[in-house]
Amino acid sequence: MRVVVAGSSGLIGTSLVASLRAAEHEVVRLVRRVPAAPDERGWDPESGRLDTDALEGAEAVVNLCGAGIGEKRWTPERKRLLVHSRVRATEVLAAAVAEAGVPVLANGSAVGYYGDTGSKPVTEAVSPGDDFLAELCRRWEAATEPAAAAGVRVVLLRTGLVLARSGGLLGQLRPLFSLLLGGRLGDGTQYMPWISLDDEVAAIRFVLEHSEISGPVNLTGPAPVTNAQFTKALAEAVGRPAPWIVPGFALRIVLGELADQALAGQRAVPTVLESYGFTFQHPSVDSALAAAVG
Repeated sequence: MRVVVAGSSGLIGTSLVASLRAAEHEVVRLVRRVPAAPDERGWDPESGRLDTDALEGAEAVVNLCGAGIGEKRWTPERKRLLVHSRVRATEVLAAAVAEAGVPVLANGSAVGYYGDTGSKPVTEAVSPGDDFLAELCRRWEAATEPAAAAGVRVVLLRTGLVLARSGGLLGQLRPLFSLLLGGRLGDGTQYMPWISLDDEVAAIRFVLEHSEISGPVNLTGPAPVTNAQFTKALAEAVGRPAPWIVPGFALRIVLGELADQALAGQRAVPTVLESYGFTFQHPSVDSALAAAVG
């Protein structure tokens, strides 16, 4: 299979490219600089430019583009960037995929689509929320419509919190826990829809290879946990106590609006993946954390 990947330098993209190549698939990486390797093709989402041969012979396109959600405080300027970096890139790719007749587009999204859903299990059939992140995801997904209208099989990858050895959520939390500064956030009852990086990559490959799957797919582990449960599991995994409680008002002072996302959650479950027989390598948060920090 010839797979074109946008956002290949990120946490998920890097691992996906390596996994595809290990399985002897051909990978083309879209880059925004001058291409410097035989597998690279240039593109510029802002101008809508895409190298003419970028999608030639492609059997699938995976779009993982987007500025980091939790990297910086959500100023008005940052929020505009979070939206634009996703929506504009998706618009360009969806149009190009439709024109080139690529059979499938697997497009990034997030479980933030659902908003704060409390303790209710959340399947792919649940309606979008009404906060900033939910609206971002709604617009992100809507940008794929030109591809779907052209008959392309579009899969919306609603990813949870990816647990990896470096980067992502654990890249931020592990140093704090190692310094005995770990603790639950607020009352700790908010759900954290985690997934291991290995299962994230395997799930993306799974939806590419199963032509009957389309539409939204929750890329989350089968057993979401509360923040309090996650905090306890991570403390045990790194061998450090996590006695602290970070109150909501303190988070808001430090993080601003971003704190609301840390205090909210989704008990998202991978209904579509499981219905098609996907097997998780890390079905519990304990096994996922052991793999990530061991």
